[in-house]
Amino acid sequence: MPHTRVIEQLKENLQSAYRKSIDADGKLDELKKAGHGKFNTIFTQEQGFTTSSKRFKPYVQELADELDRLPTDAEELPAALEKFVPKLAVLLQTLQAFKEQAK
Repeated sequence: MPHTRVIEQLKENLQSAYRKSIDADGKLDELKKAGHGKFNTIFTQEQGFTTSSKRFKPYVQELADELDRLPTDAEELPAALEKFVPKLAVLLQTLQAFKEQAK
């Protein structure tokens, strides 16, 4: 199946996001204890997420659930990927930016 490699790459990227989210959430906990980090959510619904959280891990979980539900049909997969990939990209970009800012 030609889309198998794409799915595997998405899984690898999601695993990377998971590891980064653990570090980022730990840093967010530290910031909260120090009286910082006063915000309601990390991402908005306009960015495609249904999750509303002050931590990264719930967003990673949302994407993991979506990845499990991606259609295997070659005709349906591109439309599903059009929704999934931008959310994964914004998650990874935000995690990277947060890591750089938290140094």
